[in-house]
Amino acid sequence: MSRRVLLIAYHYPPLRGSSGIQRALRFSQYLSEFGWEPIVLTAHPRAYPDKSDDLLADVPPGVIVERAFALDTSRHLALAGRYPRAFALPDRWISWWFGAIPAGMRLIRQYHPAAIWSTYPIATAHKIGATLHRLSGLPWVADFRDPMAQDGYPEDPTVWKAFKQLELQVFQGCRFATFTSPGAIQTYRQTYPDLPTDKLVLLENGYDEEVFTRAESTMPSISVRTGRKVLLHSGIVYSMERDPTQLFTALGQLKRANDPLVSQLLIRLRATGNDSRLQEMAAREGITDLIELAPAIPYADALAEMLSVDGLLVLQGSSCNGQIPAKAYEYLRARRPVLALTDPIGDTADVIRRAGIDTIAPLDNTEAIMSMLRDFMTRLTQGAAPCASDAAVLAASRRGRTEQFARLLDSAIQPS
Repeated sequence: MSRRVLLIAYHYPPLRGSSGIQRALRFSQYLSEFGWEPIVLTAHPRAYPDKSDDLLADVPPGVIVERAFALDTSRHLALAGRYPRAFALPDRWISWWFGAIPAGMRLIRQYHPAAIWSTYPIATAHKIGATLHRLSGLPWVADFRDPMAQDGYPEDPTVWKAFKQLELQVFQGCRFATFTSPGAIQTYRQTYPDLPTDKLVLLENGYDEEVFTRAESTMPSISVRTGRKVLLHSGIVYSMERDPTQLFTALGQLKRANDPLVSQLLIRLRATGNDSRLQEMAAREGITDLIELAPAIPYADALAEMLSVDGLLVLQGSSCNGQIPAKAYEYLRARRPVLALTDPIGDTADVIRRAGIDTIAPLDNTEAIMSMLRDFMTRLTQGAAPCASDAAVLAASRRGRTEQFARLLDSAIQPS
């Protein structure tokens, strides 16, 4: 007999623009195969900065989805661009807490879930999870797709304090805390050395094979031949964590040196969320002919593009060594050559390297990027650039991750 679990997730269709959507969506899609029926508590779509219907079809028809009242303080409660600080702690979606608590308790009374799960970011999701856990007494699994209160993040001291207080509340109340990378677990073990050893659990991201299968059927309409080798970065380019400044500098130096390999290259940055800044940076370096800024497209089309280009680009700064972008697993499944600009000792580099890919250079080192670009382009033109091994691809499916999550839920409802 299946048990029910209440999934609390801000990132859920029809939100667009975050790879984090895939984690909650695929859990809600596959959990029933492993003995758990999901109930989703998410935010009203008005709170989303950008929306798309392309993933709504992947929400199984039988899954209950409650879209509780929520606003984005910066858009809905601001006057002349300003709003009271209290309306944005721990984040701009704190109003969701006021809608989600009565909605969540109604779902608990009506459907009698055996456990609660919440996923960060957004921080308010964990605040909702903590409150519903306290009111219902249900065991709670808290998911950290990124570390929460870090050294220097959030930068605002008041917001950092709110994050830290909530983080303490999470670890005091949750049965398990799951993380997407080993480095994040190591950091939290050092920060909270008194936590039980079994409380922090690795639950990595992954890719969805069914969506890739659909994407393969759309490849002819996505693939655009340019006459050059297309290197794709798909997704947000954050100003700090994925800062491409040194990459652009390296490209500028190679172009001014008339390096023949550069003339064969086009870097496509898809759905960056930061186009105007990147356009200015490219213009300063004189490389606008090497950089293509492309708009967001439906998720299946984005995967089809990954399958069709010549290579895939990872950008991940050393400040995120304990994090692994979800798209890294999709890159592996695409089985295209990967150029990873990330700290060689970080978790992202470890995943890439264990997949059999050695084209890795630090994101903040211009000379290393220049050298690796030459090496990568040479191997690419020779058909010798490394792709992910079959073993690495098979190990990273979302269905497999969901089975792992289901077994963790089994443990969570047992007496601790």
